[in-house]
Amino acid sequence: MVDVSAKPDTKRVAIAGGEIRMSAETYEMIDEGGIAKGDVLGIARLAGIMAAKKTPELIPLAHPIMIGKVEIDFVKKPKKCTIEIVARVSTTGQTGVEMEALVSVSAAALTIYDMCKAVDKGMTIGMIRLLEKTGGKSGDYKGTSVQSRTDMTRDGKAVLRACKNG
Repeated sequence: MVDVSAKPDTKRVAIAGGEIRMSAETYEMIDEGGIAKGDVLGIARLAGIMAAKKTPELIPLAHPIMIGKVEIDFVKKPKKCTIEIVARVSTTGQTGVEMEALVSVSAAALTIYDMCKAVDKGMTIGMIRLLEKTGGKSGDYKGTSVQSRTDMTRDGKAVLRACKNG
């Protein structure tokens, strides 16, 4: 674990994002409140908030942090049958909250999967990444609009490609 005791307290914010893709049937069931386990996005929001608070118990070298606020937003993309998850975590302290934001997104996505797996075991979770961070010694960070992705060619070779977000 890195020693942060000499660092001054500063305002720190981290925003992470991810997505879960599903069948059209599952997407519609979530949108219409038809999942048997209940309010999928409400429960996923709660799971994301709880996970941010438990990050040091899940990530071995993460510092325990007094979290000031956790916000979870969902962006529905009906044409792609995808729900984007965005977590914003803030604190005033000696270390950042990037891991808390990333764990928050991950737990929210896994909760959506858990609540919907009875109707769609083929859901995929992905694109979990740090979108933005402010504060601290290393300064601010904002993700770029181009992301790398690995695709497989027909002959099975991996090819790295750059894709514009959208």
